[in-house]
Amino acid sequence: MNHAIRAFAVFVAAIGIAPLAHAQNYPSKSVRIIVPFAAGGPADIYARYLGQRLQEPMGQSFVIDNRPGAGSIIGTELVSKSPADGYTLLLMSNTHTINESLIPKKPFALMKDFAPVAPINYSDLVMVVHPSVPAKSVKELVAIAKAKPRGLNYASSGNGTPYHLAGELFKSMASVEIIHVPYKGSSEARTGVMSGQVELMFDAITTMTPIIKAGRVRALGTTGLKRSSVLPEVPTVSEAGVKDYEATIWLGVMAPTGTPKAVIDRLNAEVAKVVARPDVKKAWNEQGAEPLSMNAAEFEKYLNDDIAKWTKVVKASGARPD
Repeated sequence: MNHAIRAFAVFVAAIGIAPLAHAQNYPSKSVRIIVPFAAGGPADIYARYLGQRLQEPMGQSFVIDNRPGAGSIIGTELVSKSPADGYTLLLMSNTHTINESLIPKKPFALMKDFAPVAPINYSDLVMVVHPSVPAKSVKELVAIAKAKPRGLNYASSGNGTPYHLAGELFKSMASVEIIHVPYKGSSEARTGVMSGQVELMFDAITTMTPIIKAGRVRALGTTGLKRSSVLPEVPTVSEAGVKDYEATIWLGVMAPTGTPKAVIDRLNAEVAKVVARPDVKKAWNEQGAEPLSMNAAEFEKYLNDDIAKWTKVVKASGARPD
């Protein structure tokens, strides 16, 4: 009997030690970051930026794997079905918190099937139009849209993305009817606006600013509550006529539920070190992005609060996945 008890105690201790040993050896091979968005957009750009700066302190390569489609659902489902060992991570955005209410019937539930790891950064969006559109201001665009309901189209990188909901929020708050045209990714949507296939778009200020400065599109307003430091001459949408309008895009990292806490804590600490670096802050600020830093528990609250926020927006705007 005593032998059996001792054997059981050793077994229980081994179970408790195993996750700790795994975490201490983590990572022992390359880590894959699934980006469920197309290459060239903010999520892809910052995933690569982050991965490159995690390699040295963590001693392994971080491989970026783009799996776009279905408004982030294809790549996200892939991560949800991956082993919970810290070697497959999800680069996520508020597309995911929006989709919790916009697309309730999905093959996963964000806060059930994923564990929050760390936020990365956030940035304003900017409302742009093709140069052929006569509007030189938000008020003029609203007037055009009201004079010809459903006569203007706006591009997005897909249903449920921040670009989509920024447009739906604008429609609701400005009381206009404009048509949503979803593309497979933000690069394609951007091309659609630059070519004049669609008239306007809400896009990440980090990627659209060079295009604005090149004269390929015209900026009408930024979507924060204060003017952007990279486009200070452009008024906010709120001050330009749609009072209290606000929409941003933020990025973060999650892992499959069941990933050892010690692994999540290690990843959180290393991501926090990257976003706190002065050179990173400087580079991101010049692009219009602000670093975000929270521990895993704080990030979990942030996610739940964002889900609640967008649930209200989806309900109030009547947004649908199309």
